[in-house]
Amino acid sequence: MTAHLAQIWRHPVKAHGRERIDMVTLEEGKAMPWDRVWAIAHERSCFDVERPGWNPPGDFSRGASSPRLQQIECMTDPAFRSITFFHPDRPALTINPADHGDGCEFIQWVMPISLGAKLLPSRFVRAPDEAMTDTGYQSISLMNLASHRALEGRLGREISSLRWRGNFLVDGLAPWEEFDLIGNTIRIGKAEMEVVEPVGRCRMTEANPETGKRDADTLGTLREAYGHSNFGIYLKVTKSGHVQEGDQIEVLT
Repeated sequence: MTAHLAQIWRHPVKAHGRERIDMVTLEEGKAMPWDRVWAIAHERSCFDVERPGWNPPGDFSRGASSPRLQQIECMTDPAFRSITFFHPDRPALTINPADHGDGCEFIQWVMPISLGAKLLPSRFVRAPDEAMTDTGYQSISLMNLASHRALEGRLGREISSLRWRGNFLVDGLAPWEEFDLIGNTIRIGKAEMEVVEPVGRCRMTEANPETGKRDADTLGTLREAYGHSNFGIYLKVTKSGHVQEGDQIEVLT
């Protein structure tokens, strides 16, 4: 089977919701449009609202400490600059993420499903022209569905591939073949990307996207079976272009 792009996902607010799309136009040096554009700074975050810029993941609320965040789904409307959030235990909420009042309303909305975290959500933030990726550069993540199935075999049951919160879910590679691509350049659709490094994982992957409960030892299984806790790879866009589901994956160098 030829390696191809099976699914495209974006996460407008870091760790708070996911949305499937069927196509996207990527820009050189940028993260995916509308992906991790916003984040939720917690009460001890060092994020500087006067001089906003990229901050490391530890400055934001994440599913590693609030597993129920895994259940959030969302729907964006770029034309109207709005995002609607859905969670089984909360009423649907539509906000304009650029509006301070709406951002405060979101903090109140997410607070009940964040209780139990060491640090509670405090502010809805963003940085001009920089997505809040988990890397210090503007990245896109790629997950190999064959590797996911191999891990399911180790776990002895099926789990959702949405646990990984990847942007590109690909099929047709051999299990763990994605790690062999590190250092290479690949083409998907009209866009070209450098494969930079593996994605190191946190406890958010232990949480079930349907129930919001930790029910799979993803990290322990990865370490025991493979000697690491990596899953997926990070990409940097080196040539702008349009990408859509079904596009083949070509290794250029």
